[in-house]
Amino acid sequence: MKIEYEYTFGLPRGIVWKMIKDTTILKNSIPGCMSFIENKNGEYLAEIDINFGPIKDIFTMEVWRLQEKPPTFYRLHFKGKGNLGEIDGDGDISLKEQQGMTTLIITADAKIAGALAVAAQKKLDAGSTKGLDTFLQRLEREIKRSLYKMKRGKQ
Repeated sequence: MKIEYEYTFGLPRGIVWKMIKDTTILKNSIPGCMSFIENKNGEYLAEIDINFGPIKDIFTMEVWRLQEKPPTFYRLHFKGKGNLGEIDGDGDISLKEQQGMTTLIITADAKIAGALAVAAQKKLDAGSTKGLDTFLQRLEREIKRSLYKMKRGKQ
């Protein structure tokens, strides 16, 4: 399964770059995320309650940052497993800034097995990127909330 998606934040690239690696911000942004921790060497472990259509499952995910070029690019490997299927893939995240706004570009290729594969393919065939869009909207909101708290703390 291939995924290509773009989202534009109303924020400068340096801020988006810093905040998209903050575990609290990520945990609060991922729909259904029950836990999200960072281990050594840029490895993240997450437990996510997935609920889309007929798919309802607790999913454990591992995500590794493989390559990084601050503040413009990083490459990830991700692997996840639940009762209804598995996912294993790689993704690139690029950040491009123009006029104080940042476009985040996601390209990913994943192998999905089990009932999860059937549901994911149906969603993609229907053109649905709602999960990614929801995550990125929540991510932008969490970044802005964090910036507001930091600004209030300095005053």
